Amino acid sequence: MLLIKDILDQKPIGTSHSVKGWVRTFRSNRFIALSDGSTIRTLQAVVDFEKFDEALLKRITTGAALSLIGDLVSSQGKGQDVELLVESLEVLGDSNVEEYPLQPKKHSMEFLRENAHLRMRTNTFGAIMRLRHSLSFAVHEYFNKNNFFWMHTPIITGSDAEGAGEMFNVSVLDKKNPPLKEDGSIDYSQDFFAKETNLTVSGQLEAELGALALSKVYTFGPTFRAENSNTSRHLAEFWMIEPEVAFADLNSNMDLAEDFLKYVIAYALENCKHDLEFLESRLVEEEKMKPQNERSALPLREKLQFVADNNFRRVSYTEAIDILRNSKPNKKKKFKYIIEEWGADLQSEHEKFLVQHFNAPVILFDYPANIKAFYMRLNEDGKTVRAMDILFPGIGEIVGGSQREERHDVLLEKMKEFSIDPEELQWYLDTRKFGTCVHSGFGLGFERLVLFVSGMTNIRDVIPFPRTPGNAEF
Repeated sequence: MLLIKDILDQKPIGTSHSVKGWVRTFRSNRFIALSDGSTIRTLQAVVDFEKFDEALLKRITTGAALSLIGDLVSSQGKGQDVELLVESLEVLGDSNVEEYPLQPKKHSMEFLRENAHLRMRTNTFGAIMRLRHSLSFAVHEYFNKNNFFWMHTPIITGSDAEGAGEMFNVSVLDKKNPPLKEDGSIDYSQDFFAKETNLTVSGQLEAELGALALSKVYTFGPTFRAENSNTSRHLAEFWMIEPEVAFADLNSNMDLAEDFLKYVIAYALENCKHDLEFLESRLVEEEKMKPQNERSALPLREKLQFVADNNFRRVSYTEAIDILRNSKPNKKKKFKYIIEEWGADLQSEHEKFLVQHFNAPVILFDYPANIKAFYMRLNEDGKTVRAMDILFPGIGEIVGGSQREERHDVLLEKMKEFSIDPEELQWYLDTRKFGTCVHSGFGLGFERLVLFVSGMTNIRDVIPFPRTPGNAEF
């Protein structure tokens, strides 16, 4: 049995085929648009209603699962090159037309989020899921080609890699009556792991251990943030890609991140043509409702090609602050967060401005030490660290990374400044005592990448079942 994608690509006219899928539409008691999810395109199946029982034909409704056998012929009508002349028809699963939520009409994104168990059957979400798969495949292919080893880092952890404290607790203690210490705090020594544990926010620290043994590793797995951020850019559960490389400084790290992003975007352009064509036309229709200045500067595929073909601009944080401070939006107080002095933590509005200013993806580097994580390598000026962020058109930050602090004494002092107990991370400090070396890495939120490549505007629409504050359905 060929998939519909294979049939439409190969067009084996004059041969008999068995196909299975779900009904998108059934017109004139004759024309079935059948989808099996292998492609955004549907196969037109033509039924001679005089050959089939009327009761059977009435069961061909939107959403019903069918098994068809027939000959593939050249289509006489418009809109398709080939069609299947149905000789045998079986309804595998009925779909009550009065109850099925996804009737052939336009549905709002909010409605589809409420019906996430069915939304992958729509054109939009079918395209996104296929795109998500292709990007995942490209991630693994890129790192494999470049001699990286995929490392599976823990989901349950006793450390907070970011030092942010916004983590989901993992415990089997009695919630109503947990064991307590003399000071009234919870006694986690009686818990499953004999210590307080959480869902990981990052696999970076463990990946560093891998890099300092295997030279080049990467993680690609789920991470969790207990931030109460109910926005279009945040999820409580998302997937992270985190390469770590020994003997690599910040410049090598920037080279790697740029090359990696160009590779996976080019892969999507080559292998997801029909889905990207659809998503581009969808975006055009969606943006017709927006003012001209809020619309995308380039069509979706042209934007992706621009990123794949052009060098990223590398700009120091200090230079970026000067540009922002002297910009019109800042001087006229159009920014929500006004840039007044060096040391400000950049917001998404500033990141988007910088991308527009340079008309290219931007890599910012050498950030103030006090706004970045403890593990980033301190520069000789004592004020900045070897950090870098990559900013993309329309989305802002998509990658964050750094050269890691390899000096034991400096790292120890940084941990104390950030109120991180060195005893809790003794295993991490050990790597700076036994064969330390310059090493670097970065993190890429996979959903941010899918958001950019798909042209979608809400991160909840690029993951099958989004986890957000107040929502853990399905």
